Amino acid sequence: MGADVIVLTTAALIGLYMAANIGANDLANAMGTSVGSGALTLNRAVVISIVANLLGAVLAGGHVTNTISKGMINPNLLVGAPDKLMLGMFAALLAGGIWVHLATVMGLPVSTTHSIVGAVVGFGLLSVGFKAISWAKVLTIVLSWVVSPFAGAIIAGGIYYLIRRKVLDSHSPEAMAMRSAPYLIGFVLVVIILSFIFKGLKNLHLDLGFGQALFIALPCGAAGGIVGTRWLRSLILRWEDQPEDQRATSPLQAFFAYLQILTACYVAFAHGANDVANAIGPLAAIFSVVKTRSVVMQVEVPIWMLAIGGIAVGGGLYAFGGKVMETVGGKITELTPVRGFCAQFGAATTILVCSRLGLPVSTTHVLVGAVVGVGFMRGMGFLDMRLLRNIGSSWLVTLPFTVVLAMIFYKLLILFFL
Repeated sequence: MGADVIVLTTAALIGLYMAANIGANDLANAMGTSVGSGALTLNRAVVISIVANLLGAVLAGGHVTNTISKGMINPNLLVGAPDKLMLGMFAALLAGGIWVHLATVMGLPVSTTHSIVGAVVGFGLLSVGFKAISWAKVLTIVLSWVVSPFAGAIIAGGIYYLIRRKVLDSHSPEAMAMRSAPYLIGFVLVVIILSFIFKGLKNLHLDLGFGQALFIALPCGAAGGIVGTRWLRSLILRWEDQPEDQRATSPLQAFFAYLQILTACYVAFAHGANDVANAIGPLAAIFSVVKTRSVVMQVEVPIWMLAIGGIAVGGGLYAFGGKVMETVGGKITELTPVRGFCAQFGAATTILVCSRLGLPVSTTHVLVGAVVGVGFMRGMGFLDMRLLRNIGSSWLVTLPFTVVLAMIFYKLLILFFL
């Protein structure tokens, strides 16, 4: 009993370490555009993201998860050796956490999903062998290095181009924004609602077809468009009534700032629903082995574990997320509320479209690509190419680094404990 307590306590600490690093990097890059554009202060971004992330983890997180992350290896191959699975999960959490921590210290946004998958492949190579790895799934991750950023850049850049051409460069931007507001707000709400139904809320068993989802999303989008347009009209009137020397941010920028906050809340919620499992899944597998002394294909993830994971992710953002938020929110290219909205909403749209098409995407890579796409539409001179090379290098290094590090940790753990 005493040994089990030590194992579970150690596993919990390592899992929380991984969760905190997910917050410091993954959640930080999701909120970075909102902070960089000035739509949110750092403190408000932290509070909003912690609440939305926690709600996503508890309400829509994976209450049942695969024993092995993303099915990279078959747990049945370890049925006769549950201790090897447990030590492998320890090695995966340590390797993934350390890599994400290093990237965060350097201010580089990396994919935490790819980090934990690489770590699982690393211990799998030693525990079950080269042929037992699902290399087809590894290949989809490699493909996502190309698909994710390019898809994000094209969609976000296209949205920014249309808004700049139709609204910002028009003779009367405020009047044009008024005419466009119902469609823009409605479109934003439809995309967010569809994203919730198809991605963020998949574990609430909302088994809806595309037609049923649209039946819910379209009326909500239309109602939101009407309400939002009236709000924008009052915002413009109040701004025009003020003396010129006392006018604050233009109503146009304020309008896009609020839209960006809305999409940022969605991204944080979806992050909690999907990515908290990168830390909690391996931890749940360890708890299962200790409790049952066996290997099962899937393990139950208690609500309390999802809640603690969500809190740890939010805490990691608060404690260590500043550097990554600065990178995504201002160092790649300068962001305003309009540009920040285009990047954030472009990323949300990309994730929805690619998920429905079955294309492999990384949220981190999509967000970075979206920011690059917006900057590119302004001109190559507005992008920090040196920083982008460093970010690209960190993406390429993620998989091999975590594979090798997990192999080292796994070998050491096997030598000491088996």
